[in-house]
Amino acid sequence: MARETGRTVRDLRRDNRTAVLQRLYFDGPMSRLALGSAAGMSSGSVSNVVAELLAEGLVEEAGSLGADGGRPRTLVRVVADRGRLIGVDVGETRVRVELFDLSMRELARAERLLPGHGKRSYDVGVVAGHILDGVVEVLGAAGAGGGELLGVGIGVPGIVEQTSDGPLVHGQTVGWDAVPLERLLRAPGRLPSGLPVFIDNGARTLGQAEMWFGGGRGARDAVVVLFGSGVGACVVADELAGGRAVEWGHLTVRVRGRRCRCGARGCLEAYAGAEALVARWREAGGRPPDGVDEEGALTALLAEGAAGDGVAVGVLEETAEYLGAGLADLINLFQPERILVGGWAGLQLGARFLESVRRHALAYALRRPAARVDIVLGRLGPDAVTVGAAILPLADFFARGGRRAPMPPAPAPAWRAALGERLASPAVVSGGGAVE
Repeated sequence: MARETGRTVRDLRRDNRTAVLQRLYFDGPMSRLALGSAAGMSSGSVSNVVAELLAEGLVEEAGSLGADGGRPRTLVRVVADRGRLIGVDVGETRVRVELFDLSMRELARAERLLPGHGKRSYDVGVVAGHILDGVVEVLGAAGAGGGELLGVGIGVPGIVEQTSDGPLVHGQTVGWDAVPLERLLRAPGRLPSGLPVFIDNGARTLGQAEMWFGGGRGARDAVVVLFGSGVGACVVADELAGGRAVEWGHLTVRVRGRRCRCGARGCLEAYAGAEALVARWREAGGRPPDGVDEEGALTALLAEGAAGDGVAVGVLEETAEYLGAGLADLINLFQPERILVGGWAGLQLGARFLESVRRHALAYALRRPAARVDIVLGRLGPDAVTVGAAILPLADFFARGGRRAPMPPAPAPAWRAALGERLASPAVVSGGGAVE
């Protein structure tokens, strides 16, 4: 029966299931009484929903809580092995695939290196093949048990455009122009039939992970920045609900400056991304070790800086100032209460230079917003993008009230809404380059 608002009883039941699952997922185990209070539902509604979820094996009883002068209250929780999720990070140097249970415990992982650097290493067919190989490998490693596979989430470089024909990836710095990645992944017939696939910007998936499980928990507005070979960020703020995208990594920090991978000059990424940082060290007279990849070269640069090498110290100090100035722009624009620094390069640099970056950021930013911001390292490490990517099918699962629907997945607004107050439809501020 339709309600005056156009919503049906079925819609209400689904929303109640979603509310209960989300509360149990983040705050459980909980009693039915506590669930009703937290979710704003009547005791009867909570009891009916919990009974359904128990019957379906989505939740289970988890002991009891004593009550003064009354009967003990039975606690319930989400069953972690009821479902499985796959997260994929299409990074600058590798494709990483991880399989998780519902508690985000890693069950298996696979990695495939991308040859060389730049656009040639981003051959779409090669990347798609690595993703499919990784999915097959982690599913084989985990075996047939462990619950239903709920979907695959993929974090990619660049902007993701949702169209009626599926998502298109626009990655200017890696030579991707309207790449129909999902279509390419389904074409060989190697994915399990009916498996939902979700594709989003890698910086956004990093932000989702940190807001749900990492350093962003408890913050109403935050910026999660990612430094890999490229530069990206995810802005989470109430006033930006709707996902407005801008390209922070391609903010001009020096007029007629260094050539960026996007083709323009003077972008922040041309100074702060790990690829540019190693190139600047080499141009200044530094000698990266032969035969190492970008991560190895950055490690060597940091070691030279720690040893007091003047060239390395100069390059690193200049980079800290560029990063600080870039963060100051985010502080002035969005006035976040927290900035989290992540990505493999960000975590390496942050361990040694976060205080210097913080000092420059506060010096360049306006005093009022600078006074309320806390700049810290992200907590989830280099796997944050894959964790965030796996959240995409989990959010869709929540949006459907714990029922995995056939293809296609729920429309983007539905599963984004399921992110709830943990990540309220974040705007992506992407460097346009690959992130990992």
